[in-house]
Amino acid sequence: MQEFIALVREVWSSGSFGLSVSEILTALGIFLFFAVLRGLFTRFVLNALERLTKRTKNNIDDMLREAVERPIKFFFLILGVFFALEALPLDGLPAELADRVMRSLIAVGIFWTFYAAITPAHIALKNIEDILSPEIIGWLMTLVRWGVGLTGGATVLQIWGIQIGPIVAGFGLFGVAVALGAQDLFKNLLGGVSILVERRFQIGDRIEVAGIVEGVIEQIGFRSTRVRRFDQVPVVVPNNTFSDHALINYSNMTQRRVKWTIGLEYNSTAAQLEAVRAGIEQWLVDDPRFVSDDANVSCVVRVESFNASSIDLLVYCFTASTDWLEWLDAKQGLLFAIKKIVEDAGTGFAFPSRSIYIETPTSETTNL
Repeated sequence: MQEFIALVREVWSSGSFGLSVSEILTALGIFLFFAVLRGLFTRFVLNALERLTKRTKNNIDDMLREAVERPIKFFFLILGVFFALEALPLDGLPAELADRVMRSLIAVGIFWTFYAAITPAHIALKNIEDILSPEIIGWLMTLVRWGVGLTGGATVLQIWGIQIGPIVAGFGLFGVAVALGAQDLFKNLLGGVSILVERRFQIGDRIEVAGIVEGVIEQIGFRSTRVRRFDQVPVVVPNNTFSDHALINYSNMTQRRVKWTIGLEYNSTAAQLEAVRAGIEQWLVDDPRFVSDDANVSCVVRVESFNASSIDLLVYCFTASTDWLEWLDAKQGLLFAIKKIVEDAGTGFAFPSRSIYIETPTSETTNL
């Protein structure tokens, strides 16, 4: 840091470095020449490269070309600055300053190129999403971006004589003080890591945490997760919450269940009850929206119990689709079918009722 301050003071006191107007104009002309050359390169070479990449079937080369296009243009400006400075008769402090400026520009151009190439690399890594989830890849790309940016900044600071070691040590002491009051932050960070490693859910999944939130995952961040409720209200939930509470992931269902209890009238005969039961069971077997031949799930239609006002029939089955709208459509079809089957059997649905028996008094009681 002291070296940098001393350099600034010397530059401030040096004025124009003793350069003549003609030398400055010559350097400016050289820089403008490379600026024009940059425009020609963009017009002919980069446009031809764009037409070439558009002929390919994949989009990675197009994205890579677009990503590195601006850094390549920047390198033409770096060349302009380099040859302009070479044309100036610099010596001593001005020469040292020019050297550091050039090294800084080159470092910026190199790290800018690396940073720009991260996005195409992110797209290329989608081929391994079966091994690493999209959220883990997204986190890795974020860490790489931060790493490239911080490394580039540290490199430029080193060029100008600013030591990074004391700055890092200072941040370390500051980090210890912050860590004492930021335990919840680290818990949430660890919670986010556990979510991705264990693959509890991913973007687009419908989840429910009882008493906290139910909706669709929109974003998984380092500290929190954004969930879009079904009333379209976004809810930001700390990642640690998913570790401390039971989580239901409805998107991982293989089938969706329907469980109904159908109450039939008490005056239904045994034959009518069997006709209703067999009719519903056969309808579930015939309808492709319901699963009937899977060993892992059961399709059950049974007369279950004598209730207070009805004879109860249990309908327990699963739909082949887990989509909510298709599940509703299948349930509606089953409801209509049960209604028709019960009516065709000659019986009816029971409802809560109470019978009142009134005893007629005898004549002897009346005389009293």
